[in-house]
Amino acid sequence: MKLAIKFENWRKPGESYFHTFGAPGTTMGFCSFHHYWLKAKEAGLDKSFWDFDLNYLACQQGKFNKINTQNPLYDMPYAYHFDSALYGQFLRRFAEQGGVKRTEGIIEHVQQNAKSGFVTGLQLTDGRQIEGDLFIDCTGLRGLLIRQTLGVNYEDWSHWLPADSAQAVPSERFDKTLPYTRSIAHDCGWQWRIPLTHRNGNGMVYSSRFTTDEQSTDTLMSNLDSKALDEPRTIRFHTGRTEQQWCKNVVAIGLASGFLEPLESTSIHLIQSGIIRLMKMFPNQGISAAMIDMYNAESQDEYETIRDFIILHYHVNERDDSEFWRAMREMTIPDRLAQKIAAFKETAAIFNEQNDMFRDASWVQVMMGQGLSPVDYHGAVNAMDKQTLLSAMQQIHQAKQQPVSKLLGHDEFIQRYTSA
Repeated sequence: MKLAIKFENWRKPGESYFHTFGAPGTTMGFCSFHHYWLKAKEAGLDKSFWDFDLNYLACQQGKFNKINTQNPLYDMPYAYHFDSALYGQFLRRFAEQGGVKRTEGIIEHVQQNAKSGFVTGLQLTDGRQIEGDLFIDCTGLRGLLIRQTLGVNYEDWSHWLPADSAQAVPSERFDKTLPYTRSIAHDCGWQWRIPLTHRNGNGMVYSSRFTTDEQSTDTLMSNLDSKALDEPRTIRFHTGRTEQQWCKNVVAIGLASGFLEPLESTSIHLIQSGIIRLMKMFPNQGISAAMIDMYNAESQDEYETIRDFIILHYHVNERDDSEFWRAMREMTIPDRLAQKIAAFKETAAIFNEQNDMFRDASWVQVMMGQGLSPVDYHGAVNAMDKQTLLSAMQQIHQAKQQPVSKLLGHDEFIQRYTSA
């Protein structure tokens, strides 16, 4: 189970913060909790923003449990740490048991209608033909149908997110299964540590413009917390998005639709949201141009807001130990992200787009964690005098602490859950 991501060395070496899947505090009035916390801190509050977050408190003690309550004070949202290979095998079995017919082969030629350009079928190398009315392109970074066949452009974002390589290596299981992912910044990029019950997943994400494969390997292998089980495997990628994720009768899902590095674990979400969006706009009596336009507009907005959130981690840093981090701090960022940063600095305001998967609490945690400190807060907070506010904050903090002692240790919960 996964309650958060811990970001280490991202603001500056030796510092860390959490991006939890919960929300610190609770609803207190017209504006968000962080505005009240800012005023309380000004009035002498000695507790961090995360001290009011149940996910954070559980992470600190290595605890977890499913909390069944309607009280938002005790809300503890969570995600999963998956072994991707095992999860893929599970999904295959599940789909086939549900009636999905699986045909395995290599595509030799994509057939198109001469007039419309629509894809009409796939010819496999063994001569078999697969015909269809709608095709979902899951061919990964190649984009065999959407890009290579239909010629849809790929929008390059490497000037904002220059990482183009990753190295992955499994290692022996750590002595404890932490309820969070670790993202550890190094001078050439960042390292992930993902705890599983039978092993640890490890990797380095880096830019070939700023370091070499050999240097990345040295950094990764010298920063494992358990014995490596294999040699590192290198993966190349190109950050960006396919400009039309639905073109003619082809819909790109997964890596064929674009790639964003795994900093905030968004790939599975983008697959799920793409599928759900297609189901909502599924063609009935034929392909609808209006539905294609709506699908592409929503997909673009979703990709761009996630892109901006990832850029935020890199851009707002105080590191001066490498050319890589200085370049990230000095680069020109997208206008919408620049506006968000400026608004937060000035008034602690957060403005989310409709299709942004990250809500206010996520943006606030990363902005504060990376060192942004607003100079003001919403005026509605002043309706509460300082003593009343400090008393309310103390009560919220005590309430957040109450369930922690009753939570199980994370490994104990996993053992009970999986054995059942």
